[in-house]
Amino acid sequence: MGAIKNTLLNACFAIAVFTTAVNSALAHGTPADTQRGVASFYSDRFQGATTASGEAFDQKALTAAHPSLPFGTKVLVSRPDTGQEVEVLINDRGPYVKGRIIDLSKSAARQLGIINRGVAPVLVTLLD
Repeated sequence: MGAIKNTLLNACFAIAVFTTAVNSALAHGTPADTQRGVASFYSDRFQGATTASGEAFDQKALTAAHPSLPFGTKVLVSRPDTGQEVEVLINDRGPYVKGRIIDLSKSAARQLGIINRGVAPVLVTLLD
């Protein structure tokens, strides 16, 4: 009886590990160079402010803030719900709101169609 119990426990463990791996892959469903989360955009009051990279912030430029990507990194930000996308350059740090993965300039947000909503689910994909 001990051998059968041991075999069943091992089989259950193997199934649990396999299921967890599959569910994780399906839940994320994105390559390693793509992040899934929520995008927002900068308030107009930041126009002209110095970004973390030292550049002056410009709402008309296609730029964004990301918590960890190196300055100068180009990313493609896309909305899975609408298919809209925009290429931006990371030149600042942020966002500092839980659950958000990128803060966009107003120009980039306009191209993604999130000006009225304020936020939207996005995929952020490294381009270089």
